[in-house]
Amino acid sequence: MEIIVCDDSGTDRENLIRLLRDYEKKKGLAFDMTEYDSGEALLKNMDKLQDSSILFLDINMEGTGGLEAAAQIKSLHPKISIVLVTAYIGYALEGYKVEASRFLVKDDLEDSITECMDTLVRKLEQDAQVMDFSFVEGNIRLKVSDIIYIETARHKNIFYTKSGNFQIYKKLDEIENELREYDFVRIHMSFLVNMRYIRKISSYVMTLTTGKEISVPKTRYAEVKRQYMLFKGVE
Repeated sequence: MEIIVCDDSGTDRENLIRLLRDYEKKKGLAFDMTEYDSGEALLKNMDKLQDSSILFLDINMEGTGGLEAAAQIKSLHPKISIVLVTAYIGYALEGYKVEASRFLVKDDLEDSITECMDTLVRKLEQDAQVMDFSFVEGNIRLKVSDIIYIETARHKNIFYTKSGNFQIYKKLDEIENELREYDFVRIHMSFLVNMRYIRKISSYVMTLTTGKEISVPKTRYAEVKRQYMLFKGVE
């Protein structure tokens, strides 16, 4: 697993890398870690991000700050998990805007790094998960992470995926049960959405990264938003 740590404080970089090495040893994993001391240095090596899974990015850096760097990186490498790290607690909303996977406070790293990494490693494992489906179009194997959303249409359900759309004669309740552990959220009777593709939820409307907007019923709004916040690690 490729991990990048970017922080203009050498002491803070050293501390975070130590915690990641401790986690690596405890879990029996193998990390390749690269460190940068500025946002400018990181952005000059954008190709390195292509093969990286997780980026720990300090918000409060001289010059190019973490939020600015995160916005540029996400536009080119949307799959990378960005963890924003800061000494200040008031940036959670800004991190949400740049689609950060997690937001960590430096003073709490000893307590929060394990939960953070457990969640991100689990997500990476899920992203690699494949499932076989008996579609109208034939038996097709899909990566679960490539399913954007599923919509009920008459007597069928339509899978909208990164590789095309497929129809299946199966109840949405059954599909929801099969995908329960893969971070999908049920909007209402007709929609099951992969939370990886949610851009925002506001004013009873869910906007996906594809631009599609889905109305969220008032009776489901609070629960749908709660599940999404948990997925994003805001709560």
